[in-house]
Amino acid sequence: MATVIVFDVNETLLDLAALDPLFAETFGDASVRREWFSQVLLSSMTATLANRYAGFDEIGAAALTMIGERHGVAVDTSFRQAVGDGMRHLPPHPDVPEAIARLREAGFRLATLTNNPPPVVEAQLSNAGIRDHIDLVLSVEAVRRFKPAPEVYSMAAQRLDIPIGDMRLVAAHGWDVAGAMAAGSAAAFVARPGCVLDPIHPEPDIVGPDLSAVASEIIARDSP
Repeated sequence: MATVIVFDVNETLLDLAALDPLFAETFGDASVRREWFSQVLLSSMTATLANRYAGFDEIGAAALTMIGERHGVAVDTSFRQAVGDGMRHLPPHPDVPEAIARLREAGFRLATLTNNPPPVVEAQLSNAGIRDHIDLVLSVEAVRRFKPAPEVYSMAAQRLDIPIGDMRLVAAHGWDVAGAMAAGSAAAFVARPGCVLDPIHPEPDIVGPDLSAVASEIIARDSP
């Protein structure tokens, strides 16, 4: 039974669609934001496999350069700064505050585990109004490897002082869920629009269309 719920942050708790107007203005197409973030994730995984760590914010800036070159659009400093600031001020998905409050009231310890560096995620959670509900904020920076590397999930369990089997990762990314489960953690998948599980990997025992539904399942299965 999982006693600690560990949330991914970007897309799982916070809505990256808030950045769409920036990409629409610069690229003429809001969907480029999804392309950019997919490149960020691909570049972070490549950095881990190549044993060449760089900060997630640095990777994000490099991905903007790559997307600009791909689309033939000059990406200037002001746009980079606007995206960086926007990442720190993302709103929570509408279902998030209530779901987190219910999990806390049910007696769970709550933590976050993200690719973002600590100052960025602290700003994100504070600006989204949910920092006070989180007991521990964890970043891959502690092990200098990005999710879904197994060291990341092991580090989280160690920092939480629990066996990894007592941890449940909640994420809207199939690769994050797969990585956590492979490392020995329980998991839950939030099937936000456009987010699907990879059928190559085992399916987690909790899957829901939003965090509210996932929280209800967690409370039913894992309540302390």
